Amino acid sequence: SAKKRIWGWMSFDWAAQPYYTLGLTFIVGPYFAVVAANYFMGQGLDPDAAGASAQSTWAFGQTCAGLVIAFTAPFLGAFADNTGRKMPWIIGFSILYVIGAWSLWFLTPDSSSLMLFLILFYVGFIAAESALNFINAYLPSLGTPDEVGRISGTGASFGYWGGLVSLIIMLLLFAEDAQTGKTLIGLDPLFGLGPSAREGTRAVGPFMAVWFAIFMIPFFLWVRDNPADAGAVPKMSKVWGDLKQTLRNVARRKSTASFLLGSMFYRDALNALYAFGGVYATLVLGWGTIWLGVFGIISVITAAVFTYVGGRFDTKLGPKPVIIFCILCLLVVSTIIVGMSRTQVFGIPLPADSMIPDIIFFVCGSVIGGAGGAIYAASRSMMVRHTNPDRPTEAFGLFALSGKATAFMAPMLIGVFTAMTGNVQLGFLPVIFLFLLGLVMLSWVNKDGDRAEWSAS
Repeated sequence: SAKKRIWGWMSFDWAAQPYYTLGLTFIVGPYFAVVAANYFMGQGLDPDAAGASAQSTWAFGQTCAGLVIAFTAPFLGAFADNTGRKMPWIIGFSILYVIGAWSLWFLTPDSSSLMLFLILFYVGFIAAESALNFINAYLPSLGTPDEVGRISGTGASFGYWGGLVSLIIMLLLFAEDAQTGKTLIGLDPLFGLGPSAREGTRAVGPFMAVWFAIFMIPFFLWVRDNPADAGAVPKMSKVWGDLKQTLRNVARRKSTASFLLGSMFYRDALNALYAFGGVYATLVLGWGTIWLGVFGIISVITAAVFTYVGGRFDTKLGPKPVIIFCILCLLVVSTIIVGMSRTQVFGIPLPADSMIPDIIFFVCGSVIGGAGGAIYAASRSMMVRHTNPDRPTEAFGLFALSGKATAFMAPMLIGVFTAMTGNVQLGFLPVIFLFLLGLVMLSWVNKDGDRAEWSAS
């Protein structure tokens, strides 16, 4: 029963990961960039300005979604802890996930309704992130404090393998190259989908919706709320009062406050790399669907492997060293991205047909995938060490707040820097600053968290 509960809990990562792998990074994000760039060129902008506008529009959507997630998560968490019921919220957000994913089918190559589809995409994204907060709140109850790091890393790794399988299916059978109209293995898109209307690529929406609906079944079968935690629906004044008390407790706990603040910066930077990596490859390197797909396969494999390995190091060393090492790796990658284009690397000119930028970005993608996966799992484990065992959902609501309260910052700064410089690469400069701020804040974080203080109280 305990093993089934853990497997059921991990099935959410497997079910939801395609929204990040296929949606945010490798299929929908780059496809939206192409559609948006063509739209802006139709409005009279030159190709460079249109590309910058496309990136800024994508950044605007992520900014708004991050704000919604940030300022609803703690309140929803406090409400769920007072009622002792997380499952109804997960069911509701699952429905929104499916609706947001399915709607992507209607984003045609000549579409002018960019803002509508941006809203629909991020409705699904908000649902995925909000459901994840409630999923994470189950983590402390799945094992002992020393087992949580391994469970978190294994679950995240399991999710990345799900993202990989879904990406391979899309590339082999559905997503067509814009030039040839063929999939990665030279086939026409399945079910007679028309390449000229990019129907194979647009099928990613219904595919993600069906995938999620199928693979959430183990979660709903094997994971239950604890009946002993059930309570009456509280008044809003009580929920707000409990949340304010929790915030006061966090302010008095130096390690918790430093971790939440530091993770706010480095997770914001990491999410920007995920959201704009595919856009960067499309606009700067000129990659099509097939190149992006191979890039995605490699980066997702490294994410799955290194997230699993990171979970093992978390068990032996604790999550803090894992987080620091990953931030250092991501700082190096971000610096390379800023200093590279199709024609030069850190000012060294390259031939027009050089493959060096492509090779470098493949390596960067592997590092982003590996370090990003490990830092996600280790951060989740570190939050358990700073969680009041009586208020887990509220604690992970604050964790979501710290990850999303400034979620507008990286996309906004990327959008501003891109618009000011007219250069997609220089638009990534804010990411470096945010990683550095997160690294500094970690110096005040206790590697063991606040577990001793919670036990004493």
